[in-house]
Amino acid sequence: MPDRAPQPVDRQLPTDEARDLISLVRDIAQREIAPKAAEEEDAGRFPREVFTLLSESGLLGLPYDSEYGGGDQPYEVYLQVLEELAAVRLTVGLGVSVHTLSSYALAAYGTKQQQVEHLPAMLGGGLLGAYCLSEPSSGSDAASLRTRAVRDGDDWVITGTKAWITHGGIADFYTVMARTGEEGPRGITAFLVPGDAAGLSAAAPEKKMGMKGSPTAQVHFDGVRIRDERRIGDEGQGFAIALSALDSGRLGIAACAIGVAQAALDEAVTYATERRQFGKPIADFQGLRFMLADMATQIEAGRALYLAAARLRDAGRPFAKQAAMAKLHCTDTAMRVTTDAVQILGGYGYTADFPAERFMREAKVLQIVEGTNQIQRMVIARHLAGPEGR
Repeated sequence: MPDRAPQPVDRQLPTDEARDLISLVRDIAQREIAPKAAEEEDAGRFPREVFTLLSESGLLGLPYDSEYGGGDQPYEVYLQVLEELAAVRLTVGLGVSVHTLSSYALAAYGTKQQQVEHLPAMLGGGLLGAYCLSEPSSGSDAASLRTRAVRDGDDWVITGTKAWITHGGIADFYTVMARTGEEGPRGITAFLVPGDAAGLSAAAPEKKMGMKGSPTAQVHFDGVRIRDERRIGDEGQGFAIALSALDSGRLGIAACAIGVAQAALDEAVTYATERRQFGKPIADFQGLRFMLADMATQIEAGRALYLAAARLRDAGRPFAKQAAMAKLHCTDTAMRVTTDAVQILGGYGYTADFPAERFMREAKVLQIVEGTNQIQRMVIARHLAGPEGR
């Protein structure tokens, strides 16, 4: 069964330009993404042509400077665009979030020359990015990464393997964190590696329970040689760059989670008002009505939380704690809401004829990526009580 169009969310947007932007996104989502979402996810097909369209429409560089092809949009607006896309197909919403994360290092820490040379193609030239931090033996403990970059004259030679890379094998550029010095976070440096670099290859995509249309793969660096001009920031600054990027990336995950939850709620409400049992719609039964009310309340709370964090970011104020809170709450909400949606649909919810089961499978990964929710709790507690073992 094709996915139903999600119900439009009544958004509070700061400008007429932002309202026009959301209308554009909804139009693209309904015309180009929704009709094929279920079929393509089932087939494991990545919609590269959709990302090309989004790039041509100015939607792959929204929070970045228009001088380099970005959209000059505040995070308050950009995140709501992600929510709209994720509500229709998480592969697309999360893909845009990952691309934005992959562009962050160069946009925030690159030299003027680097930004002029690379950002226009990254933000609006049809390129697609990937972010390479995690490794097979270092996921949550990212500071222990082993991929190494060795200086050779004016070049760097990168050797190692990155894991769980969204867009691995299909990306046009990779933002790579590699060890250039001592053990621990101070020995890590960031690099911009072209997707067609000699010695770069990807393993077969992982076989996942959800987001089957989005390739996730190990990426191998076998003596990949790049010029020093592709080093981002100072030597040893890479881990700080990575953490700064993740603060913003977690807001992207939070927005995507609310998009999936909203889609699941819309599906549940539609089904509950149409399905009749005992002579009346099942939406008339109090137990089910209370489930819907709780689902809607958690979604609204999550949306308010990620937008509050975004407004702090837009104002130039610290937002790392609030980003962790938003990622934690919104992804846990997505898991609860999608599980309840399956329950409301009953046996139909457990079949692939309705999208509720797909939403539930997709929600699970959002509790894991860009810092598990256990890591988010550690981050929040550190802001409240200081580092462990003081």
